[in-house]
Amino acid sequence: MNGNFLGWLSIVRLGLVQTALGAIVVLTTSTLNRVMVVEMAMPAMVPGALVALHYGVQMLRPRLGYGSDVGGRRTPWIIGGMAVLALGGVGGAVATVLMGINPAVGIALAVAAFTLIGLGVGAAGTSLLVLLAKRVQPERRAAAATVAWIMMILGFVVTASVAGALLDPFSPVRLVGVTMAVAMIALVVTLLAVVGIEGRHAPVAHRVGTLKAAAAGEPSFRSALSQVWSEPRARRFTLFVFVSMLAYSAQDLILEPFAGSVFGFSPGQSTRLSGVQHAGVLIGMLSVAVAGSGFVRGRFGAMSSWTIGGCIASSIAFISLTMAAHVGPAWPLRISVFGLGFANGVFAVAAIASMMALAGAGREAREGVRMGLWGAAQAVAFGLGGFTGTAVVDAARMLLGNAATAYAIVFAGEAVLFVAAGILAARVGRPADARQRTAISAVGASYLVGEG
Repeated sequence: MNGNFLGWLSIVRLGLVQTALGAIVVLTTSTLNRVMVVEMAMPAMVPGALVALHYGVQMLRPRLGYGSDVGGRRTPWIIGGMAVLALGGVGGAVATVLMGINPAVGIALAVAAFTLIGLGVGAAGTSLLVLLAKRVQPERRAAAATVAWIMMILGFVVTASVAGALLDPFSPVRLVGVTMAVAMIALVVTLLAVVGIEGRHAPVAHRVGTLKAAAAGEPSFRSALSQVWSEPRARRFTLFVFVSMLAYSAQDLILEPFAGSVFGFSPGQSTRLSGVQHAGVLIGMLSVAVAGSGFVRGRFGAMSSWTIGGCIASSIAFISLTMAAHVGPAWPLRISVFGLGFANGVFAVAAIASMMALAGAGREAREGVRMGLWGAAQAVAFGLGGFTGTAVVDAARMLLGNAATAYAIVFAGEAVLFVAAGILAARVGRPADARQRTAISAVGASYLVGEG
């Protein structure tokens, strides 16, 4: 560590918090929703609404971040948030089991559990990002965000693969036991990752910065948001984030049930399929990072090209899944799912770089408001996408009486949305000068890519 700045070892330690966070989240958003739909015979809208609730609760992220600002310390909020997340994850597993015994009680407990999951992700994730932004040297912030993102994906991949193996043969007791083990390990990893990393007192720079902010006479939040919204580039990028994240998230809650209903996958097999998808995301992201060194240096044209290409590739991958729904078990589903993950990884990392490049464009000292605006668009799109995907599947199955066709309709819709997102990305435009192409903040990375 150099002064108040974190060294690379400390950055990697904080990345372990993202790994722990991702480990719990992947079980609650992937495995539990499949068990609710297939094993417990609940309508797909039930997990869709629950995951939408957990995204809606995360709209409290600004308030949770403000709480850590007042105290000047982030680690208590990280630890407390992870504890709440772990409690919510275990509660979600218990609620899922209860749905097979008493649906009303199970659903009521699930609502409470997913509220805790949203609060835990918001508290731990927001405070972690603030700690990274405050304590990482400016030239290292983008790299630190990449480390955190990669380690979160590793949490998805490892947990999906290991938990998937442990869940077979499936039983309700095994589901609760595996979830409790993952939650406990995640909490212990978090404690070890943050112990001593912040020191006993808030950095002097933080205290001075707080006093300066109080004395600066900053305009109200409503005025600052209005200033940012008046920027055409910020508005267009907000629309792009919303449409692309809607397309990105609509498959989250239906892919595993699709594999179970149409391809006959067991809970363990479908959970491992989720691991295949996240592995594809990771490889796609790393491939763009290696091949696209130009966008790493901040040339927006290269970033825009990768973003558009990732959107088109994602559209093709969804067309592949649409065909898989019609062909059935003879289709190489794992290859299609890996291709979807790879294309999404290409799109996501390029879009993150575009976001960071555009963060400094426009009125000065509004980078946080821009990131918050795009983060709000992402949260709304994720919640709406997950619920809409499940609702369309339920409605189509009821009207058509065919599960494969119902899933195919959603996949085809996502393919269309990604084409629209690619068109919007092409219209965002080029920054006017080199200063506007500087990557300002690592916070935007985690806002775009998911839970962090």
